[in-house]
Amino acid sequence: MEINFKEIAGAFVVLFAILDIIGAIPIIINLQRKTGKVPALKVSTISWALLVIIYFLGDGVLALFGVDVESFAVAGSIVVLAIGFEMIFDITIFRHDSTPKGASSIVPLVFPLIVGPGSFTTLLSLKAEYSTTSIMIALFLNVIVIYVVLNSIDRIEKALGPVFIYVLRKFFGIILLAISVKLFMSNIGHIY
Repeated sequence: MEINFKEIAGAFVVLFAILDIIGAIPIIINLQRKTGKVPALKVSTISWALLVIIYFLGDGVLALFGVDVESFAVAGSIVVLAIGFEMIFDITIFRHDSTPKGASSIVPLVFPLIVGPGSFTTLLSLKAEYSTTSIMIALFLNVIVIYVVLNSIDRIEKALGPVFIYVLRKFFGIILLAISVKLFMSNIGHIY
């Protein structure tokens, strides 16, 4: 097993852009205000486990249910759209009062924000370009970044201040809407 640092760096950058934990900061802060402290280790561990499962079993699991990647992406785009609406219009779509205790940080944070249609399709497509070892190392490094951000969210919020967080929240809400529309439009045509 040879470690290829160029492959690891390439896979890391692609996954970092897709997982976009930095862009999710306003969402995490908003979620934390609604549900309490986000458990950084739990969210990071579950995200890592799901991403590894997707890498090795993703195609097979979808095929088992008769679902293709495009249909999965369209469904995920609708969830991302709902999160964008929450952020822009200050409304609540995801009700956390009926969520089992401890699960409110899993949905929507783990799925669909961290482990969503974008990461799903990206992981599957990286197989064609990089070795499994490089992808797994890059994925693990990204999960460490996710953990650090989640664990530091209170300090990040304090450093940025409420006005900047509010502006970021609205901006990233629009970005999420744009991502959901793009994800929907690029995949809806492939569904028969």
